[in-house]
Amino acid sequence: MHEIIRTVDLTKDYGSLRAVDHLNLSVRQGEILGFLGLNGAGKTTTLRMLLGMISPTAGSCYLQGQKVTPGNIGIWNDVGYLVETAHSYPDLTVRENLELVRKLRDMEDKGSVDWIIEKLKLGDYASVKSKNLSLGNAQRLGIAKALIHKPKILLLDEPTNGLDPAGIIEIRLLLLDLAKNLGVTMIISSHKLEEISRLATNIAIIHHGKLIKSIASKELESHLNKTLLVNGESIRGIKETLSKAGFNVSSQSESGKGAELPLRIVDEEAINNPQNIATILVNSGHPPTLLKIEEEDLEAYFMRIIHEQGGE
Repeated sequence: MHEIIRTVDLTKDYGSLRAVDHLNLSVRQGEILGFLGLNGAGKTTTLRMLLGMISPTAGSCYLQGQKVTPGNIGIWNDVGYLVETAHSYPDLTVRENLELVRKLRDMEDKGSVDWIIEKLKLGDYASVKSKNLSLGNAQRLGIAKALIHKPKILLLDEPTNGLDPAGIIEIRLLLLDLAKNLGVTMIISSHKLEEISRLATNIAIIHHGKLIKSIASKELESHLNKTLLVNGESIRGIKETLSKAGFNVSSQSESGKGAELPLRIVDEEAINNPQNIATILVNSGHPPTLLKIEEEDLEAYFMRIIHEQGGE
């Protein structure tokens, strides 16, 4: 697979504010990059530079090996995008909006409108003016406009915004199909980290415009913190027993309720061999009622990485 999207020391300043700071990204064909960061981290600014909507202060970006410049308009034939809000002409129907996109893209295939309406399940709303669409269906229309010309590159900012759970699953399956079977390359920015974890082949986290973590999704498992949770009738007895056995045991009271939460053990030996913890506790007369390994999800991992960089 060759490189389809690349940024080289991409930088954008707004006066004294550096929104994007020497950002280097690389996405190969068929990959889906989950682009993560807090509000104001520089995600949307990066996407806008990739789309040529704004010019970088320094550095450059490339799509399919071609540099994004004001005069290089041919590269947009292979690019679909949805950035921030799904814009459309409010007094035009769904079909009319899509027909307009087809004509603006100089597409001869008139059947493409019917194809994308069916693909995004907009058939019941084809004659509805876009201003009367729900947020979810307006988002579907925005995605339809991004996909109508069957692009090789997709740049999507919060693509599932406003969709119900069934709609989110439909869009996820659609995007996965495009990547796997058609080799479409994507950057997807989203605050729905659980969804990103199901979609992305790679994850990039930026903070204050800087890339602070880049990792393949298949490697994420080895980077997630794990904790062994232990509970029983005598929390004090369990804690004393395990502490004497040499384990680092911490306890935490549930705020405002006075009830003790399960004990937490982060020792690698305990996490890898929970059966040994059970044996120790049973032999000491404090059999556990709970013995469970808790693992970070992408959201917890993301927040930890941001916190390690001084973010709140």
